[in-house]
Amino acid sequence: MIKPPYHKLKIWPEFYRAVIDGRKRFEIREDDRGFAVGQLVCLEEFDHLGDGYTGRSCLVEITYLTSWAQQENHVVFGFEFTGLSKEVA
Repeated sequence: MIKPPYHKLKIWPEFYRAVIDGRKRFEIREDDRGFAVGQLVCLEEFDHLGDGYTGRSCLVEITYLTSWAQQENHVVFGFEFTGLSKEVA
């Protein structure tokens, strides 16, 4: 079990699947949490068109961070999937 501190972020199902499949290794987010390289982020699948949280989640580690060419107070962070995830049957 991974214990805090880590950030928890909602992620829509189509983006969650891309993270799990290895096709998506970045997030563009408002920097309201002070993201930094080396921090852990728990991505929690959230169905914005359905019932909300699905119960699926995965843990990633921020490996790269930039605000270049982003909206004010937004960042892009690259990440590596830690291999830890919670899947629902």
